[in-house]
Amino acid sequence: MARPLIPALGLVTLLAACNTGGLDTDAERGVAGAAIGAGTAAVLDGDVGTGIVVGALGGIFCDDAGVCR
Repeated sequence: MARPLIPALGLVTLLAACNTGGLDTDAERGVAGAAIGAGTAAVLDGDVGTGIVVGALGGIFCDDAGVCR
């Protein structure tokens, strides 16, 4: 995967995890973020494990950063 796509992967994952409707807890957002991160990494031919971690962390912390709410 090209290096410029790595930040894009993180940003897309973070925003997608935050904007999924009906996710009220950090755990729910983390699971959704992990799934979205894995899918995004697979589509972009990146490291799926990294996508899972980035997505889960993005989902868990997006409300703390003020992005989700």
